[in-house]
Amino acid sequence: MWLYAAAALLGLFLLRRWHRERQTVPRLSEKHVLITGCDSGFGKLLARQLDARGLRVLAACLTEAGAAQLRAATSSRLQTVLLDVTSSKSIADVTAWVRQRVGDGGLWGLVNNAGIGIPTAPNEWLTKEDFVKVLDVNLVGLVEVTLSLLPLVRRARGRVVNVASVMGRVSFFGGGYCMSKYGVEAFSDSLR
Repeated sequence: MWLYAAAALLGLFLLRRWHRERQTVPRLSEKHVLITGCDSGFGKLLARQLDARGLRVLAACLTEAGAAQLRAATSSRLQTVLLDVTSSKSIADVTAWVRQRVGDGGLWGLVNNAGIGIPTAPNEWLTKEDFVKVLDVNLVGLVEVTLSLLPLVRRARGRVVNVASVMGRVSFFGGGYCMSKYGVEAFSDSLR
């Protein structure tokens, strides 16, 4: 008897999975997604994957070298821009640049991925400047980028994805990184 129940559950699971994989987003090739922190890591990987799926990716990189590497590995749909999330002027310039690219369609997705993890050490080994450096990139920059682009996201009825970390909850090691990621979680909750 339990074998039939297990087979039925497995069948329902597979049917649900098949149904979800068949669903598509209409006019995907017309949608714009801005990703911060595309020089390396998750941001670079996500930019490449979304570009391969046909989205119009606006990839924000910190360095020209990172932007050039990304452009070389992707299609002509992907556009890069230099962004320093600790600079209000840089954020304002990128916001204007994005507004020109997306037009009346708005920004379908904003992925706040830019972040740093160093310096990280037990609290007594760090200075106030060490904390401020990490918080400026990982939290304050993320908040300013989101607030600057939120009108464009709302116009497209889009989504904001904030990259946090389990270290936001597991703060045994201390440092600004854990604080910043916990702050990202709190900011994300307030956006909902």
